[in-house]
Amino acid sequence: MSERKRDILFQEIKKNALSWCIAFATVEEIDELNILQATLLAMQRAVNELAIQPDHVLVDGNQLPKLLIPAQAIIKGDSKVQAISAASILAKVERDRLMVNLDKEYPHFTFGQHKGYGTKQHLYEIEKFGILPIHRKSFKPIKTMLANL
Repeated sequence: MSERKRDILFQEIKKNALSWCIAFATVEEIDELNILQATLLAMQRAVNELAIQPDHVLVDGNQLPKLLIPAQAIIKGDSKVQAISAASILAKVERDRLMVNLDKEYPHFTFGQHKGYGTKQHLYEIEKFGILPIHRKSFKPIKTMLANL
């Protein structure tokens, strides 16, 4: 799905959903817990912060966050369940917007282009300009760089 289409749907979802919440895990939480557990923690936070609590939660993947309400994990749920697709769009657009803001904060890094993914360009920028506080120390290339200091 194009970025433009995601942006349009982002606004529509926020406007029409009964309740929605976008939550994050910090870089420190990701490094401490691992990426999967930090993702589950962010999901837990998002569900807990919903203005209207659901009777049942559907989650994309094969693992569930710790919740006080019934939940079901659905592998490839974002391609099977409209509500999961909507949640995925909200998360992706918000993350991309965060990367664009980081692009302004760290102009030597092209976060607006690579969105923080481990592309050749991003790895080159880390090598050339160094590790930033926003970089995960558990990300293998950075972990290797730190071990070689």
